[in-house]
Amino acid sequence: MAVQDSPLQLSDFAATQALGLFDALPDVYFYVKDRDSRFVKANEAWLTLHGCSSPQDPVGKSDYDYHPPALAAQYVAEDKQVMRSGKPLRDQAWLVGDYTGMPQWYLSTKLPLHDEHGRISGIAGILRPFDHAGNAPEEYKRLMPVLEHVVNSYGRRLAVNDLARRAGLSPSQLQREFRRLFNLTVGDYILRLRLLMAQRRLRATTDPVGRIATGCGFYDQAHFARAFKQHTGQTPLEYRRGRSSATGGRPSLRAGRGLERRRIDAHE
Repeated sequence: MAVQDSPLQLSDFAATQALGLFDALPDVYFYVKDRDSRFVKANEAWLTLHGCSSPQDPVGKSDYDYHPPALAAQYVAEDKQVMRSGKPLRDQAWLVGDYTGMPQWYLSTKLPLHDEHGRISGIAGILRPFDHAGNAPEEYKRLMPVLEHVVNSYGRRLAVNDLARRAGLSPSQLQREFRRLFNLTVGDYILRLRLLMAQRRLRATTDPVGRIATGCGFYDQAHFARAFKQHTGQTPLEYRRGRSSATGGRPSLRAGRGLERRRIDAHE
């Protein structure tokens, strides 16, 4: 049967040929999107990460079906950048959560796909955990004690001086390393993690917003609501109601590297 001359079908055809290989790599999360940033294919690891029950679940959907609108817009904008330039975007550091909302650092790479006429028909992308990402993560390893401590202690007061000691760096060196490797400050990273965990609790529990706010390390409910609205485009209650009806209880999955930058107190 002839393959229809459309970006979706051509991307689907190309992805099918490679999908078997990526299914044999459980620690590599592979996906393909068409020119409209709709998912065409994904390997088993990606499906599991996003809580999908079958290979057909993500087909025709976009990041807007899995993430808050403000974040999804940034992921799609990055897709467009790759398709517009025709150049790969390699080893971008992303904080990504699994289907329960538990976050981990990954390296993301996106490549443009071309049809049989040489026209760009979509993108292919992979996520790799730092401990399975080849040589690239070596420069990140000194920061792993910091990342792990923040994941385990995000609900408590976190001081840059203490985090720097865990990495064997001065506070200024730690900030420089975060900016160089992640393009964000230590405070930005902590905020992203706290927002991810707050999203998880908004989706998975009926806890009051105020309790979630303090439990995730925010000063109070007002501070949490401002930060949440700034980075997701929704209030906490809007997010809880909207995501519940849209995804049937599945938690939000990741925070992208393109979040708006802002100054944050060192302990925030």
